[in-house]
Amino acid sequence: MSFLSEEPKTDTTQPLKKRSPSWSDLWLKNTKPLKHVVFAMQLQSLSSPTPNKGSKTKTQSQTPIPNFSKLDRTLLLSDELLLKILSKLTDSQRYHNCLVCKRWLNLQGRLVRSLKVLDWDFIESGRLIARFPNLTHVDLINGCVVTPHNSCIWLNHRFLSMNINSEVYGFVPNWRICEENLLPVEVVDRGLKALASSCPNLRKLIVIGASELGLLSVAEECPTLQELELHKCNDNVLRGIAACENLQILKLVGKVDGLYTSLVSDIGLTILAQGCKRLVKLQLTGCEGSFDGIKAIGQCCQMLEEFTLCDHRMDDGWLAALSYCENLKTLRFISCKKIDLNPGPDEYLGSCPALEKLHVQKCQFRDKNSVRALFKVCQAVREIVIQDCWGLDNDMFSSASVCRRVKLLSLEGCSLLTTHGLEALLLTCNELQHLRVESCKHIKDCEVSAALSTLFSVLKEFKWRPDTKSLLVSSLEETGLGKKGGKFFKKS
Repeated sequence: MSFLSEEPKTDTTQPLKKRSPSWSDLWLKNTKPLKHVVFAMQLQSLSSPTPNKGSKTKTQSQTPIPNFSKLDRTLLLSDELLLKILSKLTDSQRYHNCLVCKRWLNLQGRLVRSLKVLDWDFIESGRLIARFPNLTHVDLINGCVVTPHNSCIWLNHRFLSMNINSEVYGFVPNWRICEENLLPVEVVDRGLKALASSCPNLRKLIVIGASELGLLSVAEECPTLQELELHKCNDNVLRGIAACENLQILKLVGKVDGLYTSLVSDIGLTILAQGCKRLVKLQLTGCEGSFDGIKAIGQCCQMLEEFTLCDHRMDDGWLAALSYCENLKTLRFISCKKIDLNPGPDEYLGSCPALEKLHVQKCQFRDKNSVRALFKVCQAVREIVIQDCWGLDNDMFSSASVCRRVKLLSLEGCSLLTTHGLEALLLTCNELQHLRVESCKHIKDCEVSAALSTLFSVLKEFKWRPDTKSLLVSSLEETGLGKKGGKFFKKS
């Protein structure tokens, strides 16, 4: 007997029950992470041989991946791991990595920390931030200057290098080449704002022609800024610098002859001193000021250890204010036409008790009183370096006898100093341990006394090359050169 099975009736009004997902569905739902796994399995299958059916000893490899030699195996590495590998390379090897592929180009940009910008459009277009997101040191000097490309005249200065207009003939007193080719202040401020908002970890910045607003945006967005070099600075711009509370190293350039001019006076130095109280190193180039401005820096910046004056325009009497810098350890003068023409009475000069180093390079010693006042303020110094200074004679150099704690003395390019003037000072330095004398043509070996020779014998470091001509003759003495060609040209 046969029975007809009826099909079960389904109720269309009731909703269908959704099957709960299995582990395989959850695993295969997101297939993107499996790409690296599949690729690794294929690489493993290439390295493991598969035996043939006919022979147990012979093996043959199969190639499941077409064009295997063209595959990028670095895709198996994550960005973090590849960044660690690339960071171990040297700079010369790292520069060529950006040419491998776009991924390596982006990774290489993330490793760059320091950059010099040559084209300002690179900042305004946003390519700088997209290409180098982790910058900490940025130099914008050359990018702020618009140079003519059709000029064949190249100007090289210690601050910048640029092409100048070929229509300029000769040098005139009011020549301001760089100032005429600077970007507008609004453009520089806009670029600084974009840079600061994208690089909050900025630690060092070099810029020219910025205003107070541009530096305020940097101070607000970059709290970790520690080093700032500002060219064409004035008193108003220093209000923006005062907002950088964590600033430790500051270089201000006010006026540079032939390039640009700007004014930094006691007003700006006072604003700077009240805002940047954590300064450790300060350099003033082409800045004006007087006793009051330097005094404010000494009283407010208690952590100041290194002070450099380059081509200063200070008023007379400013030198006495250095005594307020109680923790100053290094004092430098570079390319100064004067020190202090009227330093005032000795009782008002004072001294820097913690000073250890005094370096004077390429300066002009025009007045004995200013040199005497300088050594009196620096009488506690342990190291004196004088290099290529014009006008330093025996009379001026004798005023350094007040520095009785000197352990290192270096003289180079002091053409007016003689052997007797050097001996008179050295015999008063009882703690002297290091002596270097180079290119001082009036210091002669034949004039060295027995007392001076005894002093030389107990020094820890002794470098004696006062006359380059005598040094050359002594070095060529055994070779036979300089004897009218007697060694090379013999009569037949």
